Amino acid sequence: MESKLSLITRNTAEVVTYEELKQKLDEGTKLKGYLGFEPSGLFHIGWLIWAQKVKDLLQAGVEMNILVATWHAWINDKLGGDLDKIKLAGEYAISVLEAFGISRSAINVVDAEEMVKDKDYWSLVIKVAKNTSLARMKRALTIMGRKSDEAELDSSKLIYPAMQVSDIFYMDLDIALGGTDQRKAHMLARDVADKLGKKKVVAIHTPLLVGLQGGQRMNVGADEDEIMADIKMSKSKPETAIFINDEAEEVDAKIMMAYCPRGVIENNPILQINKFILFPSDNSGLKVEREAKFGGDIQFQTYDELEKAFAEGKLHPKDLKAATARKLNRVIEPLRNAIKSKPEYDKLVKEITKSVSR
Repeated sequence: MESKLSLITRNTAEVVTYEELKQKLDEGTKLKGYLGFEPSGLFHIGWLIWAQKVKDLLQAGVEMNILVATWHAWINDKLGGDLDKIKLAGEYAISVLEAFGISRSAINVVDAEEMVKDKDYWSLVIKVAKNTSLARMKRALTIMGRKSDEAELDSSKLIYPAMQVSDIFYMDLDIALGGTDQRKAHMLARDVADKLGKKKVVAIHTPLLVGLQGGQRMNVGADEDEIMADIKMSKSKPETAIFINDEAEEVDAKIMMAYCPRGVIENNPILQINKFILFPSDNSGLKVEREAKFGGDIQFQTYDELEKAFAEGKLHPKDLKAATARKLNRVIEPLRNAIKSKPEYDKLVKEITKSVSR
């Protein structure tokens, strides 16, 4: 049980609550978890953080449900509100997860399209809304990358948090997995659970990968959610992101241009890529190749060793970036190839890339 607990909680930003998770594991019953994602564009490497956590949960014996949140993406105006394109983007993302080592047979893929056909689902949505104030619902809009006042122009946005909470109750879950940006929805689900006589879900939050521009705060005086929205890696800011369909040369170029001041640890995207993606991906560590006059090659077996050497100025940012780019390309190469091998996904990637560049 202790090894399962360690596996489930490693590389997480927060578990709400650790004691409840431990109790559920102690009971020895099969736990049900889920991760919901909007099929809203290209798969960037930040998503590999939660994908790795899905692997961890599966290894710990948790039954994992992956919700392809098509209707949620539609409400959120993703991909121009084209539901057919949104559905294809969902299939594309599941294929990426398969290439990452998450077998479709190991998970239960849930399509929001099926849930919304059930009147019991909409009954839950109404009950959640009736037990939530308008102010609380508007504050929760940050889960969809929106500001609270955006509901003034499109009131369907207010349905989104109630739907996300209802997803959790409808699937009768023990664990809700998501990035820290999903915290408000998970906390709302926990608060409403007692009122509706529903199971109180354990929320597991993974860190958000900072964008390649680093943690240079733009908005002085902004709250924590706004600051994170500014600095996190995002599909809507392609210049700050590395996508799994980027060619190896593009990955190299983006990494070499990324924010990585010598000795700076906080909000350093190159270090975060190593900590949350590369080191958990296998047990080989990171090999940094250097000329003999600069100390020669060095092998880091753990992330802590790497961070310590960088913080002490014993590792030059250029050497770290080169090593990171090499290993990152090895991780995403099978994902890139999986998408290229399917013409419908390759076409979708090109269409999205073209529309974003415009």
